[in-house]
Amino acid sequence: MSNPNKSESDLDPNVRKRLLRESKNPFRGLRRAIWIALFGSAALGFFIMISNIVAGEGVLINDLVIQISALTILGFFLLKDRSKDED
Repeated sequence: MSNPNKSESDLDPNVRKRLLRESKNPFRGLRRAIWIALFGSAALGFFIMISNIVAGEGVLINDLVIQISALTILGFFLLKDRSKDED
């Protein structure tokens, strides 16, 4: 059991720094994994649509706009979610 009267100097500074960072930005790793998966899915869909256009098949312009929008929005979220240390 932990003693509530212990001074905070007993905590490793690296652990303290990591815990403070996690408390300011919870679930960052999970959120980044979701953004990467969604961005990859949108990129794959866009690649398939472009390959269909190159092959001569018809692609609705609305579908292409949706894919481009998804790539743009998810790319923005992925870039926005970077930590300040990565800049």
